[in-house]
Amino acid sequence: MDLGVEPRRYSKLRLAFFRAVEGACALAGGRRLYRARHLSPGRFLVRRERVRVFGLPAGLAGFRIAHLSDLHGGRFLGAGDLRAVVRAANELEPDLCVVTGDFITHHHGEVLPLVDELAALRSTHGTLAVFGNHDYKDRAEARISAALAPAGVRFLRNACERLEVDGGALAVVGLEDLEEGRKVDLARARAGLRAGDVEVVLCHNPAGAQRLARPGCAAVLSGHTHGTQVDLPFLRDLGPPHPGLRVELGETTLIVSRGLGAVGLPVRIGAPAELVVLELA
Repeated sequence: MDLGVEPRRYSKLRLAFFRAVEGACALAGGRRLYRARHLSPGRFLVRRERVRVFGLPAGLAGFRIAHLSDLHGGRFLGAGDLRAVVRAANELEPDLCVVTGDFITHHHGEVLPLVDELAALRSTHGTLAVFGNHDYKDRAEARISAALAPAGVRFLRNACERLEVDGGALAVVGLEDLEEGRKVDLARARAGLRAGDVEVVLCHNPAGAQRLARPGCAAVLSGHTHGTQVDLPFLRDLGPPHPGLRVELGETTLIVSRGLGAVGLPVRIGAPAELVVLELA
Protein backbone atom coordinates (compact mmCIF):
# COMPACT_ATOMS: atom_id res chain seq x y z
CA MET A 1 0.00 0.00 0.00
CA ASP A 2 1.44 3.35 -1.06
CA LEU A 3 0.92 5.87 1.76
CA GLY A 4 3.24 8.57 0.45
CA VAL A 5 1.98 12.08 -0.18
CA GLU A 6 3.48 14.76 -2.40
CA PRO A 7 6.19 16.69 -0.54
CA ARG A 8 5.50 20.39 -0.08
CA ARG A 9 8.07 22.54 -1.85
CA TYR A 10 8.34 26.32 -1.48
CA SER A 11 10.17 28.80 -3.71
CA LYS A 12 13.64 29.96 -2.71
CA LEU A 13 12.27 33.48 -2.30
CA ARG A 14 9.58 32.36 0.13
CA LEU A 15 12.04 30.24 2.10
CA ALA A 16 14.50 33.15 2.31
CA PHE A 17 11.73 35.44 3.57
CA PHE A 18 10.69 33.03 6.31
CA ARG A 19 14.33 32.47 7.31
CA ALA A 20 14.79 36.23 7.61
CA VAL A 21 11.66 36.59 9.76
CA GLU A 22 12.75 33.66 11.92
CA GLY A 23 16.21 35.15 12.36
CA ALA A 24 14.83 38.55 13.32
CA CYS A 25 12.50 36.96 15.90
CA ALA A 26 15.39 34.97 17.34
CA LEU A 27 17.53 38.10 17.73
CA ALA A 28 14.61 39.83 19.46
CA GLY A 29 14.46 37.11 22.13
CA GLY A 30 12.00 34.77 20.46
CA ARG A 31 13.21 31.65 22.23
CA ARG A 32 12.91 33.21 25.68
CA LEU A 33 9.45 34.51 24.81
CA TYR A 34 8.32 31.13 23.48
CA ARG A 35 9.43 29.25 26.58
CA ALA A 36 7.79 31.78 28.91
CA ARG A 37 4.48 31.86 27.05
CA HIS A 38 4.13 28.28 25.84
CA LEU A 39 6.45 25.85 27.66
CA SER A 40 6.53 27.08 31.24
CA PRO A 41 4.50 25.27 33.95
CA GLY A 42 0.83 26.03 33.50
CA ARG A 43 1.34 27.41 29.97
CA PHE A 44 1.21 24.19 27.98
CA LEU A 45 -1.78 21.88 27.86
CA VAL A 46 -1.82 18.34 29.27
CA ARG A 47 -4.45 16.81 27.02
CA ARG A 48 -5.98 13.51 28.09
CA GLU A 49 -7.47 11.12 25.56
CA ARG A 50 -9.10 7.75 26.23
CA VAL A 51 -9.46 5.15 23.49
CA ARG A 52 -11.85 2.26 24.05
CA VAL A 53 -10.72 -1.02 22.51
CA PHE A 54 -13.12 -3.92 22.04
CA GLY A 55 -11.73 -7.08 23.63
CA LEU A 56 -8.79 -5.27 25.23
CA PRO A 57 -6.67 -7.74 27.26
CA ALA A 58 -7.02 -7.05 30.97
CA GLY A 59 -3.30 -6.38 31.32
CA LEU A 60 -3.53 -3.47 28.86
CA ALA A 61 -6.51 -1.79 30.51
CA GLY A 62 -5.34 1.62 31.70
CA PHE A 63 -2.10 1.46 29.67
CA ARG A 64 -0.88 5.08 29.38
CA ILE A 65 1.14 6.57 26.53
CA ALA A 66 2.74 10.00 26.89
CA HIS A 67 2.79 11.49 23.39
CA LEU A 68 5.20 14.33 22.48
CA SER A 69 5.49 15.74 18.97
CA ASP A 70 7.01 18.50 16.84
CA LEU A 71 9.73 19.65 19.22
CA HIS A 72 11.47 21.70 16.51
CA GLY A 73 14.81 22.16 18.20
CA GLY A 74 16.48 25.27 16.84
CA ARG A 75 16.15 29.01 17.26
CA PHE A 76 13.00 28.84 19.38
CA LEU A 77 13.64 25.70 21.43
CA GLY A 78 16.86 24.51 23.02
CA ALA A 79 18.46 23.15 26.16
CA GLY A 80 16.24 23.44 29.22
CA ASP A 81 13.11 24.49 27.36
CA LEU A 82 11.36 21.12 27.67
CA ARG A 83 12.12 20.65 31.36
CA ALA A 84 8.58 21.39 32.57
CA VAL A 85 7.03 19.21 29.86
CA VAL A 86 9.25 16.24 30.74
CA ARG A 87 8.47 16.71 34.43
CA ALA A 88 4.73 16.73 33.67
CA ALA A 89 5.06 13.59 31.55
CA ASN A 90 6.94 11.75 34.28
CA GLU A 91 4.39 12.74 36.93
CA LEU A 92 1.75 10.90 34.90
CA GLU A 93 3.74 7.66 35.36
CA PRO A 94 3.24 6.53 31.74
CA ASP A 95 3.77 2.97 30.58
CA LEU A 96 5.33 4.24 27.34
CA CYS A 97 6.58 7.53 25.90
CA VAL A 98 6.44 8.25 22.17
CA VAL A 99 7.68 11.14 20.02
CA THR A 100 6.08 11.52 16.60
CA GLY A 101 8.79 13.42 14.80
CA ASP A 102 10.21 16.82 13.91
CA PHE A 103 12.96 16.84 16.49
CA ILE A 104 14.71 19.58 14.48
CA THR A 105 13.85 22.53 12.27
CA HIS A 106 16.75 23.08 9.85
CA HIS A 107 19.83 21.04 10.81
CA HIS A 108 20.50 17.71 12.50
CA GLY A 109 22.70 19.42 15.11
CA GLU A 110 19.61 21.11 16.54
CA VAL A 111 18.72 17.87 18.33
CA LEU A 112 21.85 17.90 20.50
CA PRO A 113 20.60 20.47 23.06
CA LEU A 114 17.47 18.32 23.57
CA VAL A 115 19.22 15.04 24.36
CA ASP A 116 19.49 15.46 28.14
CA GLU A 117 15.82 16.32 28.60
CA LEU A 118 14.61 13.48 26.39
CA ALA A 119 16.88 11.18 28.36
CA ALA A 120 15.01 12.26 31.49
CA LEU A 121 11.68 10.84 30.23
CA ARG A 122 10.64 7.94 32.46
CA SER A 123 8.23 5.13 31.58
CA THR A 124 7.95 1.39 32.04
CA HIS A 125 8.74 0.59 28.41
CA GLY A 126 10.98 3.52 27.49
CA THR A 127 10.64 5.90 24.54
CA LEU A 128 9.78 5.04 20.93
CA ALA A 129 9.88 7.53 18.07
CA VAL A 130 9.50 8.15 14.36
CA PHE A 131 10.91 10.87 12.13
CA GLY A 132 9.00 13.90 10.87
CA ASN A 133 9.52 15.68 7.56
CA HIS A 134 12.00 18.19 9.04
CA ASP A 135 14.21 15.38 10.36
CA TYR A 136 15.27 14.39 6.84
CA LYS A 137 17.10 17.67 6.16
CA ASP A 138 20.37 16.85 4.36
CA ARG A 139 19.36 13.16 4.69
CA ALA A 140 21.03 13.13 8.09
CA GLU A 141 18.23 11.46 10.03
CA ALA A 142 20.62 8.66 11.03
CA ARG A 143 22.64 11.27 12.93
CA ILE A 144 19.54 12.22 14.90
CA SER A 145 18.85 8.61 15.88
CA ALA A 146 22.53 8.15 16.81
CA ALA A 147 22.48 11.29 18.98
CA LEU A 148 19.36 10.11 20.81
CA ALA A 149 20.36 6.46 21.25
CA PRO A 150 22.21 7.19 24.53
CA ALA A 151 19.01 8.90 25.74
CA GLY A 152 17.14 5.63 25.25
CA VAL A 153 15.05 6.82 22.28
CA ARG A 154 14.36 3.90 19.93
CA PHE A 155 13.33 4.79 16.37
CA LEU A 156 10.86 2.69 14.39
CA ARG A 157 11.62 3.00 10.69
CA ASN A 158 8.92 0.96 8.97
CA ALA A 159 9.17 -1.38 11.94
CA CYS A 160 7.20 -2.74 14.88
CA GLU A 161 8.05 -3.26 18.53
CA ARG A 162 5.84 -5.58 20.56
CA LEU A 163 5.40 -4.87 24.27
CA GLU A 164 4.10 -7.88 26.19
CA VAL A 165 2.06 -6.84 29.22
CA ASP A 166 0.39 -9.32 31.58
CA GLY A 167 -0.92 -11.71 28.97
CA GLY A 168 -1.57 -9.11 26.29
CA ALA A 169 0.64 -7.41 23.73
CA LEU A 170 0.76 -3.85 22.43
CA ALA A 171 2.32 -3.67 18.97
CA VAL A 172 3.73 -0.21 18.26
CA VAL A 173 4.17 0.31 14.52
CA GLY A 174 6.33 3.20 13.31
CA LEU A 175 6.45 4.56 9.76
CA GLU A 176 8.85 6.74 7.84
CA ASP A 177 7.48 10.21 7.11
CA LEU A 178 4.88 10.25 4.33
CA GLU A 179 6.39 13.31 2.64
CA GLU A 180 10.14 12.91 3.00
CA GLY A 181 10.82 9.25 3.77
CA ARG A 182 12.43 7.45 0.85
CA LYS A 183 10.00 4.54 1.26
CA VAL A 184 6.96 4.10 3.47
CA ASP A 185 6.62 0.32 3.80
CA LEU A 186 3.49 -0.50 5.79
CA ALA A 187 3.65 -4.23 5.02
CA ARG A 188 7.16 -4.43 6.44
CA ALA A 189 6.17 -2.34 9.46
CA ARG A 190 3.25 -4.61 10.28
CA ALA A 191 5.08 -7.87 9.55
CA GLY A 192 5.86 -8.44 13.23
CA LEU A 193 2.25 -8.26 14.41
CA ARG A 194 0.61 -11.38 15.82
CA ALA A 195 -3.02 -12.37 16.14
CA GLY A 196 -4.60 -10.67 19.12
CA ASP A 197 -2.09 -7.81 19.29
CA VAL A 198 -3.45 -4.35 20.04
CA GLU A 199 -1.86 -2.05 17.45
CA VAL A 200 -0.88 1.60 17.86
CA VAL A 201 0.68 3.34 14.84
CA LEU A 202 3.13 6.25 15.03
CA CYS A 203 2.92 8.29 11.82
CA HIS A 204 4.11 11.91 11.84
CA ASN A 205 1.76 13.08 9.10
CA PRO A 206 -1.94 12.38 9.77
CA ALA A 207 -2.72 12.39 6.03
CA GLY A 208 -2.33 8.62 5.86
CA ALA A 209 -4.54 7.75 8.82
CA GLN A 210 -7.57 6.73 6.74
CA ARG A 211 -5.47 4.07 5.02
CA LEU A 212 -3.91 2.90 8.29
CA ALA A 213 -7.21 2.35 10.08
CA ARG A 214 -8.40 -1.24 10.41
CA PRO A 215 -9.82 -3.65 13.03
CA GLY A 216 -7.18 -4.33 15.67
CA CYS A 217 -5.54 -0.93 15.22
CA ALA A 218 -6.61 1.04 18.27
CA ALA A 219 -5.00 4.37 17.44
CA VAL A 220 -2.84 6.34 15.04
CA LEU A 221 -0.73 8.99 16.77
CA SER A 222 0.39 11.92 14.64
CA GLY A 223 1.54 15.53 14.80
CA HIS A 224 2.83 17.66 11.90
CA THR A 225 0.03 20.23 11.72
CA HIS A 226 0.78 22.15 14.97
CA GLY A 227 -3.00 22.43 15.29
CA THR A 228 -2.45 25.24 12.70
CA GLN A 229 -0.12 27.02 15.24
CA VAL A 230 -1.79 30.37 14.51
CA ASP A 231 -5.51 29.65 14.33
CA LEU A 232 -6.63 32.86 12.61
CA PRO A 233 -8.26 33.45 9.22
CA PHE A 234 -5.81 33.21 6.28
CA LEU A 235 -2.91 32.32 8.59
CA ARG A 236 -4.24 28.91 9.62
CA ASP A 237 -3.99 27.74 6.00
CA LEU A 238 -0.28 28.49 5.65
CA GLY A 239 0.70 25.17 7.23
CA PRO A 240 -0.26 21.57 6.41
CA PRO A 241 -3.95 20.62 6.55
CA HIS A 242 -5.19 19.92 10.06
CA PRO A 243 -7.87 17.17 10.19
CA GLY A 244 -8.82 17.86 13.80
CA LEU A 245 -7.51 16.77 17.18
CA ARG A 246 -9.43 13.49 17.32
CA VAL A 247 -10.98 11.67 14.39
CA GLU A 248 -12.87 8.37 14.66
CA LEU A 249 -12.08 6.03 11.75
CA GLY A 250 -14.18 2.98 12.45
CA GLU A 251 -12.39 0.95 15.14
CA THR A 252 -9.31 3.20 14.90
CA THR A 253 -8.93 6.61 16.53
CA LEU A 254 -6.63 9.24 15.03
CA ILE A 255 -5.06 11.46 17.69
CA VAL A 256 -3.28 14.55 16.31
CA SER A 257 -0.99 16.44 18.68
CA ARG A 258 -0.64 20.20 18.38
CA GLY A 259 3.02 19.65 19.25
CA LEU A 260 5.41 21.53 21.49
CA GLY A 261 7.62 23.64 19.24
CA ALA A 262 7.02 26.31 16.61
CA VAL A 263 8.14 27.08 13.07
CA GLY A 264 8.59 30.52 11.52
CA LEU A 265 7.30 32.57 14.44
CA PRO A 266 7.69 31.97 18.21
CA VAL A 267 3.93 32.35 18.55
CA ARG A 268 0.89 30.15 19.07
CA ILE A 269 -2.66 31.50 18.91
CA GLY A 270 -5.61 29.21 19.55
CA ALA A 271 -3.35 26.16 19.30
CA PRO A 272 -1.55 25.66 22.62
CA ALA A 273 1.61 23.63 22.94
CA GLU A 274 0.60 20.30 24.41
CA LEU A 275 1.55 17.00 25.95
CA VAL A 276 -0.98 14.31 25.00
CA VAL A 277 -1.69 11.37 27.32
CA LEU A 278 -3.49 8.44 25.74
CA GLU A 279 -5.10 5.76 27.89
CA LEU A 280 -6.42 2.43 26.60
CA ALA A 281 -9.73 1.31 28.07
